[in-house]
Amino acid sequence: MSKIKFSKAFWVANCVELFERMAYYAVFVVITIYLSRVLGFSDVEAGIISGLFSGFLYLLPLFSGAIADKIGFRTSMMLAFSLLTIGYAGLGVLPTFLENAGLVSYGMETEFTGLKESSLKWNIVPVLIVIMIGGSFIKSVISGTVAKETTAETRAKGFSLFYMMVNIGAFTGKLVVDPLRRSMGSEGLVVLNYFSAAMTLVALIAVFFFYKSTERAGEGKTFAEIGKGLVRVCSNGKLIILTLIVSGFWLVQGQLYATMPKYVLRMAGEGASPAWYANVNPLIVVLTVNFVTQFMAKRKAITSIAIGMFIIPVSALIMAMGNILPADNMILGMHPIAFMMVLGIVFQALAETFISPRFLEYFSLQAPKGEEGMYLGFSHLHSFFSYILGFLISGVLLNKYCPDPDLFSNRQEWMIAAANAHYIWYVFAGIALIAAFALLIYAGIVEQDKPLETEAALSES
Repeated sequence: MSKIKFSKAFWVANCVELFERMAYYAVFVVITIYLSRVLGFSDVEAGIISGLFSGFLYLLPLFSGAIADKIGFRTSMMLAFSLLTIGYAGLGVLPTFLENAGLVSYGMETEFTGLKESSLKWNIVPVLIVIMIGGSFIKSVISGTVAKETTAETRAKGFSLFYMMVNIGAFTGKLVVDPLRRSMGSEGLVVLNYFSAAMTLVALIAVFFFYKSTERAGEGKTFAEIGKGLVRVCSNGKLIILTLIVSGFWLVQGQLYATMPKYVLRMAGEGASPAWYANVNPLIVVLTVNFVTQFMAKRKAITSIAIGMFIIPVSALIMAMGNILPADNMILGMHPIAFMMVLGIVFQALAETFISPRFLEYFSLQAPKGEEGMYLGFSHLHSFFSYILGFLISGVLLNKYCPDPDLFSNRQEWMIAAANAHYIWYVFAGIALIAAFALLIYAGIVEQDKPLETEAALSES
């Protein structure tokens, strides 16, 4: 068996993806806490803002991917990392500016009091839009590079390596969060944005000096041609239905950022470490994704996706168990809420290794030459639906079953209000189970028709 080799452009793209993921997850894992504790947004408001931000971050790649096919991947990456550097720096500058102007003050424990009654907090929206546009190019261009720089035979391995780099970046980025939060309070949530800006600046420099690809199919298209391509991919009913179904998985996976941080801090105490718990996900993915991909190599992508879809509801049920166990019974030195959360995240990560690399491979196999960016941009559409809906549901469920303790006059009142906090995870388990059975029905119907995966080989032959 010959050794698989990849181009320089493949490796450069994957390396800058690592830096981009470091930047993104350092901010995103505590985005709802940042919005509430630093800028004074309520749970529901923070959920809506975070959901719209992350949702449109995954919708825009459909369009930015088509533009990237036209202007070239190198130009697109330089534009993207420039916008990301400006945006992340803006997340740090805004609250600092407001504090210096006397609009936000520090409390006795160096916590921002927030801007609960002021409309000035909404200035965060244009900053998030800048990050959203920059990130949308990255979503399509990096995965599009993997598609361009691999063949049908090497694509599964290529996307497995890509996904491993994504999770190394996610793991590394989250490492900085808890030390900053513990040592500096909410000020640390501001400082970490400068870390993210530095990482995307490094990526920008790397692209400028090292990225070069000979694969230029699709560059120079007219906007009419781009429009026809968008209509073609958006009218592919099978891909749209699959995307909607897989959104059920990502809706639950997104609770790692929407629900989990506030849930564990409120239920297990301020000594909990949500960023560390979230880091279990990329750690498990990095350790297992290559093994899972090789294990499933001879099976269809849709089979691998289905296995992951049935694992994810189990993870949500495990997370719910933490609130059922006695709170004073520590497990391996951890609060039961924290321990069961970590165990649930392990199962969540395993589900991800079965789903994500093969899902990207599945979509890449549908892309005609020169439209890799657009098709891989479309592959992220599932997160548009899942993040907007998932964060909105999270805000409502947190408000109902696990409200902010500061809204109550004493601890006893809050404990009564949060007695059924685990119901949150029952809701998400139900959503995941419905999606899993929907995928079985979808797979059964598709198997009776021409398998989508065969279209790839035809386009490359």
